[in-house]
Amino acid sequence: MTCVKVNELLSVAGQPDAAAFAAFAADGFAAVINARPDGEEPGQPGNTAEKASAAAAGLFYSFVPVKGSEITEADIFAFQAAMAQAKGPVVAHCKSGTRALTLHALGEVLDGRMKPGDVEAFGQNLGFDLAGARRFLEKRAGQAPHVKAFFEPRTCSVQYVVSDPETKRCAIIDPVLDFDEMSGATGTANADAILAHVESEGLTVEWILDTHPHADHFSAAHYLHEKTGAPTAIGTHVTDVQTLWKEIYNWPALKTDGSQWDRLFADGDTFEIGALKARVMFSPGHTLASITYVIGDAAFVHDTVFTPDSGTARTDFPGGSAAALWQSIQTILSLPEETRLFSGHDYQPGGRHPRWESTVAAQKRANPHISGIDEAGFVALRQARDRTLPKPKLMLHALQVNIRGGRLPEPEGNGRRYLKIPLDAL
Repeated sequence: MTCVKVNELLSVAGQPDAAAFAAFAADGFAAVINARPDGEEPGQPGNTAEKASAAAAGLFYSFVPVKGSEITEADIFAFQAAMAQAKGPVVAHCKSGTRALTLHALGEVLDGRMKPGDVEAFGQNLGFDLAGARRFLEKRAGQAPHVKAFFEPRTCSVQYVVSDPETKRCAIIDPVLDFDEMSGATGTANADAILAHVESEGLTVEWILDTHPHADHFSAAHYLHEKTGAPTAIGTHVTDVQTLWKEIYNWPALKTDGSQWDRLFADGDTFEIGALKARVMFSPGHTLASITYVIGDAAFVHDTVFTPDSGTARTDFPGGSAAALWQSIQTILSLPEETRLFSGHDYQPGGRHPRWESTVAAQKRANPHISGIDEAGFVALRQARDRTLPKPKLMLHALQVNIRGGRLPEPEGNGRRYLKIPLDAL
C-alpha cells in the first residue's frame, strides 16, 4: 500500500491492513477516513475492524463509504466534514485511493477552489484517473431541479429546498419543527436554517410541501408560511389520517377536512416551481395519505424507500399497509432509471454518514427489500421487521399529553414556545 500526498492535510491510499494504522500514527497522521463500503471483496477488513485498529493507534476515524458511480453531494459534504473534524493530517482510503481523491476533488469544485475542467489533470498529476469525477460534474450541470438537503439528527429526518436554477423559484419539502420531548417545547432552528439558505441563494419560495402527516416530528410548514407567505400543501388523503387520529388521540376539536393546508393534492395533480413541472403520485403504505412529488428528474419519496442499504419504510402505523407500500414502490420504480430519489429519513446503518439520494436503478439493483423479491416476500419481510420496531417517541408523547388534558406549561423566559401538541402538524 502506497500513500500519495495530496496536500499538507490529506494523503490518499489503497486498502490498509491492521498494521498500517500504527504506521500512520508514527508518520504523523491524526485521522483515517474509510471511503470503502464493507463487503467489496473477500478478506477486506471492514468498518468495524478498521475502527478498532484506528482507536488502538490513537487515530480519529470516519466511515464515509461510497461507490464510485453513485457518489452524491451528501458523500462529498460528509468527506469534508470528516476532514474538518480531524485534528491534523488525514489518510483517506478506499480500494485504490481513487474514490477518496474523487471526494476531495469534487469538494474543491463545489466550493469554487478548483475549476471543473481541471479535475482530470489534477488526478493525473497524482497518478489517478478522475474521469468519474468529470462525469459527475457534467451530469450535475444538466440536472434540474437543484436540491439542497438539511439533515435533522434528532429524528434522522431530511428536509429539502428544491429550486429551479433558471427562475430562482423554489419549494420547501417536509420542514421539521424542533421539539424537545422532556419539556414539550418547540423551536424553529431547522426552519430558520432553511430560510437562511433561501435568502443566501436569492430564492423565492413558491410552495411549502408535506409528503404526509409525520409521526416522529412536527411540520414547520405553518411557521414557514407565516415567514414567506407561500401556500402549504399535502395529499388529499390527509383527511383520512385526521379522522383516524381524531379518535386515537381523543381530540374532538381536531378538524378533519384538511383545512390546515392551503391545497390538498390528488393523485396526478400537477403544479409548477418556476419553469419546472411537478406532479403528484399517491404513495400509500406508510400512511394513508403519503404522496410522492416528481419534480423534473427528481422524486421526493419520503417514507417509501430509503437509500438502498436501509431498505424501506415501516407500515405499522394506523392505516399503514405493507401490500399498499409494495404497490407504491412499484409505481416509483416505474420512473426512468436515472430518476434521482430523495428519501425523508436516513438512520445511518453501520455508523456511516447520513445519505438521502439514490436512483431508481440503484434501488432495483441493491435494495434488499426490492431486488429479487416479490410482493408476498416483501409483505412478509416488512411485517416481520415492523414487529421489532419501537413506537416513535413523539407519537407516544402526544398521546400522553392528550390523556393528561392537553396543555403544556407556559414559557418561563427561555425563548421556547410551549403549546398544545398540534396533531394537524404531524
